[in-house]
Amino acid sequence: MHLQLEGKTALVTGSSRGIGEAIARTLAPEGAHVLVHGRQRARADAVAASIVASGGRATAIVGDLTRDEDVSRMLDHGLRAVGSIDILVNNAGGSAKSTQRWSNTHAGAWTEAFDRNVLAALRVTTAVLPAMRAARWGRIIFMSSTAATMPPARTPDYSASKAAMNAMVASLAKEVAEEGITVNAISPGTVKSDALEARFREVALEQGLVDEGAPWEAIERAALPLFAEVPMRRVGRLDEIAAAAAFLVSDMAGYITGVNLRVDGGQSPSL
Repeated sequence: MHLQLEGKTALVTGSSRGIGEAIARTLAPEGAHVLVHGRQRARADAVAASIVASGGRATAIVGDLTRDEDVSRMLDHGLRAVGSIDILVNNAGGSAKSTQRWSNTHAGAWTEAFDRNVLAALRVTTAVLPAMRAARWGRIIFMSSTAATMPPARTPDYSASKAAMNAMVASLAKEVAEEGITVNAISPGTVKSDALEARFREVALEQGLVDEGAPWEAIERAALPLFAEVPMRRVGRLDEIAAAAAFLVSDMAGYITGVNLRVDGGQSPSL
């Protein structure tokens, strides 16, 4: 792609690994100076250094987005490095380590889920939005989930927080539509990661669907139907999510706002 992001700066939260890292690595070759964010200094530094070694521009920043003081400090650091933030990808968040079900869920878990997913994004967005409005140009993406519109029985706290995020996108998109700022959500479906591959392999072996040492393609084919109904019959790739984000932050997507772009291989049952 040639998305003409030269001169733009992009903050991708949670970009020291996973989807966020893939987005950071995609935006840098397009010309953006990327702020690589994480909670662990070593991870963020490693990703930023790798981008720079490949010819891109990147600066690592570290902070816990559930803490107001951390957000303020890390943004001060980032702004000293890049001057302004033109693009924000709210990717940090996720589900809790312990799976919540309706039989064991409690208010504290929901508070943590909303702080981790909704309020963390809110803290960063409200901090960078005034400068975007003054410049009359900006791109904001919220990384949502298909769980927001197709919630499973498990993890109701996570699904509810992502549904709230979609409502945030719709509201903010209307607020800033006349100011050159677009606001969109991306909802990945089942996407390959180290954790997903390990889980698929574990289940496939437990159920005797594959032999020990089976290649990923065989594991994917055997285990995917046990986890999700995906018409494409495969899981998504990190680069496919990153490409969607890169398009949405470019000028080519300047008339797209308030959209929830589902990158899920056809998993969603309706438009």
